[in-house]
Amino acid sequence: MRPFDDATRRNIADACAAFTRLREDDAPATLKRAAVAVALTASDGEDTALLLTLRASHLRAHRGQWALPGGRCDPGETPVEAALRELDEELGLRLTNTDVLGTLDDYPTRSGYLITPVVIWAADTAAIRPNPDEVASVHRIALAAIERDDAFDFVVIPESRRRVIRFHHQMSLIHAPTAALIYQFREVLAGRHTRVTDLEQPVFAWR
Repeated sequence: MRPFDDATRRNIADACAAFTRLREDDAPATLKRAAVAVALTASDGEDTALLLTLRASHLRAHRGQWALPGGRCDPGETPVEAALRELDEELGLRLTNTDVLGTLDDYPTRSGYLITPVVIWAADTAAIRPNPDEVASVHRIALAAIERDDAFDFVVIPESRRRVIRFHHQMSLIHAPTAALIYQFREVLAGRHTRVTDLEQPVFAWR
């Protein structure tokens, strides 16, 4: 168990600092930059949890899918700035650079984006206000849930030689990119430098 306290914040910040990201210049230059927030807060039981959203059903792209808060970087905007802005726009959380604990590997998507995961400590989430234009619901996933041995599995599909990763959350299956990013965060917490850029998305997420 990881209580939501200063000691856990330090431990996670140290784990992120010890992680060496892949070089950005290894990614295709044609991909559009995007960022998501691995936003950490207290679960209902006061353990540390990450925030996961269910995207609104009326959105043009990836509607009704599970996602970390985030989106495309605006012109001249860094991934950290984009992740902080998206947290504000989607959930009403106004956080700053001092709340950022680190960044993970960029993940290239089939739909043409390069996503930077930004780990953020969200100490005050009492004022979470999901934006109904973007978010159907917001959920707190305890870190213990992503650290279970059976939390993730890998399957093969005929359309790709790469493995498809799946995160088992309650009665739902969450796929890449979200599952891949959460999986790498789980591995970083354990002190493992596990890469996820070779993990595949399901075909429905290729557009």
